[in-house]
Amino acid sequence: MATDSEAAKLELFRQWLKVNGAELRGCKIKYCNSSKGFGIFSSDDVPDGLFLVVPLDLAITPMRVLEDPFIGPECRSMFEEGQVDDRFLMMLFLTVERLRKNSTWKPYLDMLPNEFGNPLWFTDDELLELKGTTLHRAAELQKKNLKSLFDDKVKKLAERLLILDGNPESEVRFEDFLWANSIFWTRALNIPFPRSYVFPQIQLEKDITISDAPVGSTSHVSTENLVNGESGKILQTNNSASQEGETIWVEGLVPGIDFCNHGLNPAATWEVDETGSLSGTPFSMYLSSAGNILQGEKDISISYGDKGNEELLYLYGFVMEENPHDYLMVHYPMEAISDVPFSETKVQLLEAQKGELRCLLTRNLLDKGFFSERNFPEGTSNKGFNYSWSGNRKMPSYINKLVFPEEFLSALRTITMKENELYQVSSLLEELVGSGGKTQPSETDVRTAIWEACGDSNALQLLVDLLNMKMMELEEGSGTEESDAKLLEIAQNEKRQDINFGENETLDGKIGLTTSRNRWASIVYRKGQKELTRRFVKEAEHALHLALSESN
Repeated sequence: MATDSEAAKLELFRQWLKVNGAELRGCKIKYCNSSKGFGIFSSDDVPDGLFLVVPLDLAITPMRVLEDPFIGPECRSMFEEGQVDDRFLMMLFLTVERLRKNSTWKPYLDMLPNEFGNPLWFTDDELLELKGTTLHRAAELQKKNLKSLFDDKVKKLAERLLILDGNPESEVRFEDFLWANSIFWTRALNIPFPRSYVFPQIQLEKDITISDAPVGSTSHVSTENLVNGESGKILQTNNSASQEGETIWVEGLVPGIDFCNHGLNPAATWEVDETGSLSGTPFSMYLSSAGNILQGEKDISISYGDKGNEELLYLYGFVMEENPHDYLMVHYPMEAISDVPFSETKVQLLEAQKGELRCLLTRNLLDKGFFSERNFPEGTSNKGFNYSWSGNRKMPSYINKLVFPEEFLSALRTITMKENELYQVSSLLEELVGSGGKTQPSETDVRTAIWEACGDSNALQLLVDLLNMKMMELEEGSGTEESDAKLLEIAQNEKRQDINFGENETLDGKIGLTTSRNRWASIVYRKGQKELTRRFVKEAEHALHLALSESN
């Protein structure tokens, strides 16, 4: 239930959208709960399957920052001096606009959350819930880097801009910049702007032309391209001729669209309408039905992408139980290579094959493994080759059940190679390219030679060691997978017992009476990491057993 204050903010925001040309056609914006904030909900009447239409002029983008009558000239100057980039421009703009007393963006900014569920906003005790995970180290490093950026650059720049606006007494705090950073990462979309919108006035004889671009081509433009040194103009937004179908990808916030929550089965998608033929509004973004029939007042979700809980929690501040897109990051530390025998030669081989020292082990890989819980037809090898050069090494029987990426396994083979195996690889590659050495072996050639010389056993043993080490770090940091399951069961029971909880409601940011939402999200995430580690250890150990039995 929204408070009177939240209801007043919402009404001002609706009026602001309407004045600026946005249309809520088949939807309404309403308060969800304390964890989700405001969301977009369907209404009974959805004309043409369109829920919402927002003019691109309302989007906050690097171009919009440069056009801003207040901070645009100063930001352009800073950009030309190399002090800021695209994303920094956006975050600086959000930091300053939040503190301006008469910001024209106030109705929108007031609707945005003040706190977030990502680890940057965790208390020290909550952050300890992530100990032993990749996310714990990443969050600590990110917050440290953001604090340094704020102290070295943001505070002085933002306060200088506020002084220009007649607010010399405004103090810019680190929390203001942290807020702007979180707003950007939780709400920004990668928008395919029509080139005719981004470059509305371009002469064909200038360096920036569109006549040379193929029809339907796509490019990415940074702010450097948007500040045309020859014309000396900030971009304008009136129409001009353009190469039909060409788009330029720019990150930006689209008020209204950005209130959609994430769903595994999204109810809507968003598109850009250059001509207005679909939405009735040229140069607009519209939210349309994804084909799912919504009856009554339902949350209109979109997809943020196929993201695991690690990425969802790090960027957006939430997790999904039983996330089908969850993954495990495994890596061999680059600095450790210097301690292995023949490290210089091995580094050269890694470079020649573009070896990967880290890999993402996604949950769906397990579907085709030795212990798959689903019935799949026999897969194919991921090695990229299915023969032995010398005929001395047989292709392993388990090759089509091996779930680990070949690029990563090849790197591990390289790291574990013995002296005689290095000589054999060198001999095989010399034989391939000839004594003259005029041609270079391909990446596949190098990987094939390494497998021919080494087989799989040592690489799989190293992989088992890396996975076991990861499990040890996870369990030392926060206990076992079983203990996490019990904590989640306790939280769920508390939630059921409290009659004040709605279907997806929280009370003061809690799931149950003793578990904060941040702590709950941390437990869900780390339990998923332990489950995936356990299952991939089992796959690696079985593959190792088979490799040893086949002398591979």
